[in-house]
Amino acid sequence: MMTSYLKQISESIIVGNAPQVKDFTQKAVNEGEEIEKILKEGLLVGMGIIGERFRKNEIFIPEVLVSANAMKEGMQIIRPRIVEKGIKGKGVIVIGTVKGDQHDIGKNLVAMMLEGAGFEVIDLGVNISPEKFVENVKSKNAQILGISSLLTTTMMQMKNVIDAIRNEAQLKKLKVIVGGAPVTQKYADEIGADGYAANAGSAVGKVKELLGL
Repeated sequence: MMTSYLKQISESIIVGNAPQVKDFTQKAVNEGEEIEKILKEGLLVGMGIIGERFRKNEIFIPEVLVSANAMKEGMQIIRPRIVEKGIKGKGVIVIGTVKGDQHDIGKNLVAMMLEGAGFEVIDLGVNISPEKFVENVKSKNAQILGISSLLTTTMMQMKNVIDAIRNEAQLKKLKVIVGGAPVTQKYADEIGADGYAANAGSAVGKVKELLGL
C-alpha cells in the first residue's frame, strides 16, 4: 500500500509537475521512507503509466518529455542514496547515436523511457565510435546496447558497431537493439541486431523481452 507521498509523487509525474515531484520526493526522504519504495512505488509507478499511455497513443512525445523531466527531479534527490545503498535496477543499458550522426531527440526519449521503467541507463550522447561503444559496455557491465541512427548515410555505422561487439569474446551475452527513423526490422536482421524498436514505447518492451523480464 502506497503512502500518501508515494501516491502524490506518481500522480505529479503523470501530470508533469516537476516542482511537486521534487517536493514530495524530498518529504518522503525526510520522513524516512525507504529509498527503494520511493523509486519503485512512486517514481516508477508514475512513469510506467505514462509509458503505457504513450504506447497506446493516448499521449504523445511532448507529454512524455514533460513527465520524464518531472521524474528526473525526483531521481536527482534519490540517486545518491540508490548508489549508496547499492539498490539494483532491472539492468544496465548503454545507449548512443552512431558515429557521424548528431541527432539525439529520439535517443533521449528512449533513454528517459528506459530509466522510467527502472533500468540504469548510460547515455553516451551522439557521434559515438564503435570503439567507444565497446569500451563502455565492457566497463559498465551492460546487458543491453542501444544504438540509434537518424540518417540513411550513418545507418552503415550500426553494422560497424555490431561487428565490433561480436568480435569481443566477453560480450557474447550482450544484446544489441537498434532504432531510428530510417531503420527497419529488415535492416536490423541484416546487420545482426538482437532487436529493433520503431519508437520509444516499443523500445522498453523489446528490452524487457530480450532480458526475459
